[in-house]
Amino acid sequence: MFRTKFSGLLAGVVLCSGLAWGTQVAAHGYGDHPAAQQFIANMAKEGFDEAEVKTILRSAERQESILKAISRPAEKRLNWGEYRNIFLRDARIKQGVEFWHQYSAALQRAEKEYGVPAHIIVAIIGVETRYGRNMGSYRVIDALSTLGFDYPPRGKFFQGQLKEYFYLLREEKADPFALKGSYAGAMGYGQFIPSSFRSFAVDFDGDGKKDIWNNPVDAIGSVANYFSAHGWKKGEAVRSNVVMQQMADEAWINSSLKPEVTLAEWAERGIRTRKDLNLDSKATLMRLEKDGEFQHWFGLHNFYVITRYNHSRLYAMAVYELGQAVAEKHKANAG
Repeated sequence: MFRTKFSGLLAGVVLCSGLAWGTQVAAHGYGDHPAAQQFIANMAKEGFDEAEVKTILRSAERQESILKAISRPAEKRLNWGEYRNIFLRDARIKQGVEFWHQYSAALQRAEKEYGVPAHIIVAIIGVETRYGRNMGSYRVIDALSTLGFDYPPRGKFFQGQLKEYFYLLREEKADPFALKGSYAGAMGYGQFIPSSFRSFAVDFDGDGKKDIWNNPVDAIGSVANYFSAHGWKKGEAVRSNVVMQQMADEAWINSSLKPEVTLAEWAERGIRTRKDLNLDSKATLMRLEKDGEFQHWFGLHNFYVITRYNHSRLYAMAVYELGQAVAEKHKANAG
């Protein structure tokens, strides 16, 4: 586990030496970076030791590979078919079944307590980290500092996550340089950014620690809690087929992740779906490309909840389909 027996952020930590960063980044990491000065002052106003925050940031290293990665996310450069092929592979489905079998008790309890199906929890962890096999190799302090101070398009957001990270370090008594994650600073089995960890991570096995890095049981409970807190509706569908009785207006397609038009209203527009759904339910109309052809789907409320984890239709579709595939295989094996 990442905890230390010390109360200070830097207690027991050996600081790494500074590197030369050229004209934009000072000789000691981000401690003297122009964009970091206001951040350090703001953290001091919130009760953090100014010198300590500066010392930690001085050892944060700019990562060019992070800046390259965030400029080319798979969700923006791939179509649905290409994106799907990353996640809907036999190996990952098999790994999902194995994970479900190994942690069936925790998944069953999470489903009971939070109302989130086991196959959705399993799919999230499978899409995010291949069940813990790839949780990221970047130091979180490097990722958040690089994006917070050297990526202007989303600098404000990542400075906010860096602030959350300092709170996390204080609350969990963690080593600032030990925690690792993705290029965007997401951590653990379920890839929680710092604000998500502080808001939704839970000690699901009751050992007194919220450990999403090394404890799959805590990760399972934390993912379920995240979905519950974002409004998952137990027993409701995620997506639905579309029957086009007339051409759809292009403005209706992929217009919003959040469903805003009821199924009854869609029917009035000549776009229907299966009969077992409540016509008062809201849906968003999607068009996705796969194998040179276009598919149309309705994304329902629970589909939108999945996009609250990652704001992408492709992501939510991958989670849904991986969950379905793992559930089918799991059921077959149980039978």
